[in-house]
Amino acid sequence: MQFKELGIIEPIVKALDQQHYQHPTPIQEQAIPAGIQGRDVLGLAQTGTGKTAAFAVPTLQNLSQGRRTAHPRVIRSLILTPTRELAIQIEDSFEAYGCYLPLKSTVIFGGVGQSSQVKALKAGVDILIATPGRLKDLISQGYISLSQIEIFILDEADRMLDMGFIHDVRQIIKMLPQRKQTMLFSATMPKEIVQIVNQLLVDPVQVKVPPVSSTVGTVQQSVYFVDRSHKTDLLSDLLKQEDYESVLVFTRTKHGADKVVRELVKRRITAQAIHGNKSQNARQGALENFKTKATRVNRYCFPGY
Repeated sequence: MQFKELGIIEPIVKALDQQHYQHPTPIQEQAIPAGIQGRDVLGLAQTGTGKTAAFAVPTLQNLSQGRRTAHPRVIRSLILTPTRELAIQIEDSFEAYGCYLPLKSTVIFGGVGQSSQVKALKAGVDILIATPGRLKDLISQGYISLSQIEIFILDEADRMLDMGFIHDVRQIIKMLPQRKQTMLFSATMPKEIVQIVNQLLVDPVQVKVPPVSSTVGTVQQSVYFVDRSHKTDLLSDLLKQEDYESVLVFTRTKHGADKVVRELVKRRITAQAIHGNKSQNARQGALENFKTKATRVNRYCFPGY
């Protein structure tokens, strides 16, 4: 099956083709037609299944074919997501899939100054991608109104719960109009999420895809027994011997991540650290360098990140 068989309008099909997307994933195949029809959708799917396009495509299509508002634009769709990095990725997807549509999107998240985000909001936005904390801050300051929301997407709902955002999510839901289309995506369904589903969704189409293959099935694994003092030497030798384009390395502490980066740089291996002590701009820059392969190794502090 191809995307054009799902009832998607030509401008979006053209944009998807430019992204080299021709065949929908199982969740896209099931969720996109229901979303285009204006149905509420409950998607049970993990990250990596293509769920961003599953809600982005219907949102873009329905907004482009719906009523147009006078200038300035008002926020007509809200995508709520748990992390800054995921919010940025979702914004990139909306920009890519909607590049031939007269719709404007922006992303807001904490950890950085709000001035540029406020400026974008004042210029008018159709689609807002947000993390809960910054969204609540800007609502309380009067920069955001949710009164005109037509489509609401709650992404990775179970991670919202795990990260302690569920109270914020409930408060935001209370600010939304009663009449709207809602799409909720979650890998698991703990009781707190079931309660939100029952409160929020009306006669939803349930879309469920099997979990992606486990790490054991998709990743070749090796174990090296080495004493602590020689770990960095072994890592350096492996990087020099093997033709790895991009490498992720996880450490136990933030200090350990910085130390390994310093040692790798001494050995002329480009590397950057990402952890909670880094500013949001520094973390974003490191991720962008890793994505473009300007940096070969990204070093994560696993528990603190």
